[in-house]
Parts: sequence; structure tokens; C-alpha cells
Amino acid sequence: MPENTRPRPICSHCDGFPTVAVTTGQTTPTGHRQTITAHCPACHGTGHVLPARTNIRVGV
Repeated sequence: MPENTRPRPICSHCDGFPTVAVTTGQTTPTGHRQTITAHCPACHGTGHVLPARTNIRVGV
């Protein structure tokens, strides 16, 4: 069956990489680097954005 849904546009702020791990510069007691997770504020970690709304004028 063909799929009728169109793909959503990729977020222009994160280019589709919505979540990243950022090192804090410290190490854990086991010697691993301590990281925090950061999400893209524009797409809220989804990697996609909704299409822009369009205003339709009805009548004259």
C-alpha cells in the first residue's frame, strides 16, 4: 500500500540532530566522563518541525 503521509520538514535549528550529550569536564568515580543531555529548544528534541501555518482569507 502506498503511504499518503508526507514527511515532516527537518528542524533548521538542529538539522535533525535534536539531542546531544555535552561533557561537564568532570569524571565519575569509575573514571568515565560525566555528561548531560541537551535537547533542541526549537523542536523540543523531535528533530522535526510542523509546517508553517498559512492564513486563508475567506470572502471579500
